[in-house]
This record gives sequence, C-alpha cells and structure tokens, in this order.
Amino acid sequence: MNTAYTIEVKNLSYRRDDKTLLSGIEWKVRKGEHWALLGLNGSGKTTLLNMITGYLWPTTGVISVLGETYGSVDLREMRKSIGWVSSSLQEKLYASDKAQVVVLSGKYATIGLYDKPDEKDYEQASELMKRLGCSHLWDRTYQTCSQGEKQKLLIARALMANPRLLILDEPCNGLDLFAREQLLSSIAGLAERPDAPTMLYVTHHTEEILPVFTHVLLLRRGEMFAAGETGKLLTDGTLSDFYEMPVEVRFRNGRAWLAVV
Repeated sequence: MNTAYTIEVKNLSYRRDDKTLLSGIEWKVRKGEHWALLGLNGSGKTTLLNMITGYLWPTTGVISVLGETYGSVDLREMRKSIGWVSSSLQEKLYASDKAQVVVLSGKYATIGLYDKPDEKDYEQASELMKRLGCSHLWDRTYQTCSQGEKQKLLIARALMANPRLLILDEPCNGLDLFAREQLLSSIAGLAERPDAPTMLYVTHHTEEILPVFTHVLLLRRGEMFAAGETGKLLTDGTLSDFYEMPVEVRFRNGRAWLAVV
C-alpha cells in the first residue's frame, strides 16, 4: 500500500472463457493527477474500470485504490468513495423522477430516493447543479432532459457522495457537437477546483482530452501501449504506432485533433 497513489495496479491480467481481456497492466495514478484512458472499442477500458471499482476480480495481479489493497478491504465501503458516471446508468434511473431527486439519490447510491434528505443535502444538490450549469433543471422530470443535461445530472449525482475518485466513462457518447462542448466545459471547471476528486476520463476521441487531463493511458487489445504525460504521448509518431495507421495530430486550445493521413 502506497498512500502517494490514488490508483496502483501491478501485473494485472484478466481472462474469461479462455480469452485474455487484459494482460500485464502496470499503472500508477498519483494524488492530484487527472488521467484520460484512450483506446478503441474492445481495447479493455471498461474491463479495467470494472476492476478498479471491484466488480471484476483479476486473474493475476494486485490492485490498490485510495491507499487500500483489494482483497483486504470491504469493497462495498470502498465504492462509496468512487463515483462512476456511464451512459448505461441513464437507462436505470426513473424517468419520472425530478432532476434534483436524481442528484440527491447519489448520496445513498440508490435508483430512486427512499431516504429523506435534510436541508444540507438539498443545498449541496443545488450547489452541484449550479456548478455543472444545470440548476435550471430543478423540478424538471428526468425524462424531459436532453442527453447532455442528463449527463450533467449524473455527474452531480456522483459528486453528492463526495467521492475521492470520479470515473467518467465516455460521458460525451451520443451528444451533438454543442452539447459535447458544454459538458466538457463543465468537466474542465470541475477538475480545476482545489477540492476536485481524482478524475479518470474514458474516451476513444483524442479531442475530448482536455488540458486538465495531464496524463494519458493508451490501451490496445487488452495491453498497456503507453502511459505518461499527455503532451508527450499525443504525437503523430506515438499515435500512428498506437492506431497502426498514419495519423496527424494538431493541437488547438490545448486539445489534440486527429486526422487520418
């Protein structure tokens, strides 16, 4: 256990039905760092996330999260310190719930709200919705919100439990250009706060990797291709090797835009 790291993964592998989905992953995330996980569909990103959150157990290797080594800690308690935002969660929430109810339910990690929040909880929900630019959704039913608005509510919901680690699993999936940029702006503002949790941003689009994500993990076919500082890895040469196809990288406003040569 090393308390300097938010995540420490050693020699991680995972096999299912005689198929290797992850192999030889060695990865460390220091406190205060925000990382992007980049890889094509099927590269192993979701499998790795499921292991970090304790929903899958590795075939080999050791996982330590927030200073605790898995196998010697209650994972149910650990997950209270980990927020996970994914589009799959949208389908599980109750369409008729009010926006603030969706946010408040994050405190209890429930689908729907069965406990009675106190005044401080409502104040926190209001502040989080304001911080993410969706306070105008208060009293709106969840089903009437746009895809981008729903994603903002899910991030606010995850933050209700004051997590120390926040995982954003392809949060811009299905958003139009303008909704995507609005959501990315909200994420940038969140990451720049001094009280922000460590953030992992999962994507297969380089242009979504904001400057606040100072480090990148490149996953390909279940193996770690590279890990390090964003500016050193998002280059023509490295990404051409990574994608096994010649690509060109152009930076605009600190973000890497990719084109196939």
